[in-house]
Amino acid sequence: MTSASVVDTTRRTPRKRILMIVENLPVPFDRRVWAEAQSLHRAGYEVAVICPRGPFAQAAYESIDGIEVYRHPLPIEARGKLGYVAEYSSALWWEFAYSLKVFLGRGFDVIHACNPPDLIFLIGAFYKYLFGKKFVFDHHDLNPELFEAKFGHRGRVWKVLVFLERMTFRVADISIATNRSYADVAIQRGRMKPDRVFVVRSGPNLARVRELAHDNKWRNGRSHLVAYVGVIGEQEGIDLLLEAVRHITSACRRTDIQFVIMGSGPSLEQLKQTCARMQLSEFVTFTGRIDDTTLFTILSTADVCVNPDRPNAMNDMSTMNKIMEYMALGKPIVQFDLAEGRVSALSASLYARNTDTTDFGDKILELIDDPCRRRDMGMYGSKRVREELSWEHEEPKLMAAYDAVFDRAAPAPVAIRNPTSRQAR
Repeated sequence: MTSASVVDTTRRTPRKRILMIVENLPVPFDRRVWAEAQSLHRAGYEVAVICPRGPFAQAAYESIDGIEVYRHPLPIEARGKLGYVAEYSSALWWEFAYSLKVFLGRGFDVIHACNPPDLIFLIGAFYKYLFGKKFVFDHHDLNPELFEAKFGHRGRVWKVLVFLERMTFRVADISIATNRSYADVAIQRGRMKPDRVFVVRSGPNLARVRELAHDNKWRNGRSHLVAYVGVIGEQEGIDLLLEAVRHITSACRRTDIQFVIMGSGPSLEQLKQTCARMQLSEFVTFTGRIDDTTLFTILSTADVCVNPDRPNAMNDMSTMNKIMEYMALGKPIVQFDLAEGRVSALSASLYARNTDTTDFGDKILELIDDPCRRRDMGMYGSKRVREELSWEHEEPKLMAAYDAVFDRAAPAPVAIRNPTSRQAR
């Protein structure tokens, strides 16, 4: 059954118009946002997206598969607190300007806001309270926890971020959470009613995430390949991965493994320099941002995939797209023992002691030296994605959320959990 086949368009006439706003990444490279946009378009909605420009996505306007995409400049790359204020202020101005352009043109019935930052509610409130438009909050990041992870403290800025998050939930007609931990935040900290909170996980689109022919050039002449894909920032723990690589190559004297780190971000150049200082450059390849064909070629070639996300409240409660993609391609995983990472991967992953880079490296070697275990873990993960976690299974939940927006069906409530509970979600 294809993902398109699970969408019923019969109840969605006349066509409702959705304006999605995302500031973190351009589409179609923000995979979750693009999957949502495509699903809504197939369901009969008219969809437009406002997003920033970025590498491989420089056109100010284009129509992709029937979805209108408006891209604004974002010349400021945030570094430090003042940098984030400047970046988000610039983005908010452009988002409002483009929203007016769409409003005065084709129009829209819903603003679907994807954070970070938790400022888009200002645009949503303008159209909701003046023109009666609906506001949907798609909760991608916990910004108070993200701030604490980046700067190592709370303080006044943290309190402001909690206030902005709460205001976003207050304006929202519904909120969409990426997992049960985020749903708990919406209900407990955001004070939303459980029947207005919907969990739509970031399941991989199996039409896009596909195994390709192996290309052994990425092994750099070595027997084994370990791969990482994701943002290259401070909280992603690439420095911890490099420490694990040093343990493998120096303490364990293993020179038969190549590591490929895919992605870009604010810490990329700094981490390249760190890698060189650690004398690991011959074992580690940084690719920067790459296209899907190269990405899935490398992942298909890899023997083991890793997620070294630094243990903190933000990462503990977040579901990482990379974990789902690793599993979809049948790759065994090594990661630190974070709550939502374990909920997603279960037996498809080994879990190192948090921040213990020696244990992380040893877990990689366990899998490298046990091909049967790698195969079994990979098969388990692939089956779990196909049967439970792929976007095909999440798409109907997105449709149910939009039915609730337009009061077409009684929404399925999200149960309230004990905030101290760490049961399976």
